[in-house]
Amino acid sequence: MIYEIADKCIKEVERLSEDWEIYISNTELIEVESKNDVLNFAKEEIDSGVGIRIIKDNKMGFAYTSDLDKIPETARKALENSKLNKIDENYEFSQQGKYSDINGTFDKSYDDLSLDECCEYLENIIERTKDNKCNISSCGFSASKGKELIVNSNGVNTFDEGTAFSGGLSVYIEKDDQFATAYDYNSSRFLDLEYEKITDEVCKLAHNSLDPKSIETRECDVVMDYYAASGLLSTFIQGFSGENVIRKRSILHDKIGDEITNPNLTIADNPLLEKGMGSAKSDGEGTASVKTDLVEDGILKSFMYDIYTANKAGCESTSNGYRSSYLSTPNVGTSNVEFKFKDLIGIDEIDSGILTTSVLGAHTANPISGDFSVEASNAFTIENGEITDGVKKAMISGNIYDLMRKCDGVKSEIKQKGPFIIPKLLVHDLKVIGL
Repeated sequence: MIYEIADKCIKEVERLSEDWEIYISNTELIEVESKNDVLNFAKEEIDSGVGIRIIKDNKMGFAYTSDLDKIPETARKALENSKLNKIDENYEFSQQGKYSDINGTFDKSYDDLSLDECCEYLENIIERTKDNKCNISSCGFSASKGKELIVNSNGVNTFDEGTAFSGGLSVYIEKDDQFATAYDYNSSRFLDLEYEKITDEVCKLAHNSLDPKSIETRECDVVMDYYAASGLLSTFIQGFSGENVIRKRSILHDKIGDEITNPNLTIADNPLLEKGMGSAKSDGEGTASVKTDLVEDGILKSFMYDIYTANKAGCESTSNGYRSSYLSTPNVGTSNVEFKFKDLIGIDEIDSGILTTSVLGAHTANPISGDFSVEASNAFTIENGEITDGVKKAMISGNIYDLMRKCDGVKSEIKQKGPFIIPKLLVHDLKVIGL
């Protein structure tokens, strides 16, 4: 069916321009949510559509539709929209490349999954949360299957298909005039989410957060759990965006070849990773996926580019042109960002510090300077290598680029949170403000 739609689109766009691109996506989604301990939302939906881009006289035009009867109209609208844009010789569509098959991105069990089974999954979380003597603020489970086809006038014809599953839980406890909360989520390409494990861990975190103690303001070692680390790394990774580099909105724009992180650290954007949540044969422009080494042994090696920003920078695309759906055009984005440390440090090696499970306010960090000030949530003190009392209230402030220069990996499981594939992170001499 998806190829039939492509053929229909090609017949229309070939009449209008020699340079064109067709992006077709089909997404199936099952989603269930609860508020408190009551299932209050469930849906199944299919979203399909076509995005058409045309280059005419060095001008780019884009239009989209979910109505397959309006493909001719959509193609003409893309052409008309191109006339409204300025001439820009950096517009270009992807060339044919070598596309790699990636293992572990599709789970056949999705096709046998029913809405009732998803509701049962959620009910199991609710019951197990009660068994753990916690109250539910909210919890949710989603399963999706996506198909994507990209064809263009340069002979590109690439099809990809993948599945994704995600479960999240937010709980709270009220005990002896004390109140504690906790949250976490997990995602996978396969239907292997262990609801027992995530439920037990979230509830244990909430219980351990009761009866917190005040701490003094100081500079100390801070261990960032996966969720906390991913929040701050979202600001750090923006500095590698080719768009930000070209506009000099990245502090790293002139730092190629410089040491920007701990020499113990290597960072790569890897869309070829087996079972990676962001893995695919190509990016959203049809450029064949390649692994890009961003930092090697602490040295800045590369930025991330889509075709347009690469042309402006005078280099090649790093296959980082992504789009969220057929409704949008590509922008520079990440796939799976791997953080690999040569050596790891155990928590039992830390004399004194704190561990924070999450941070509140990471989105307020300055994306250009990297300055941040966030609240440590579900935090605990570390004394003589042991995690001890909960921390009442504390702020953590610093600069994400300075932080990465004195950041180590912790001996822990490697997990993917958002695009980041990381161990727990240890930052030395970070300012912690007791409240």
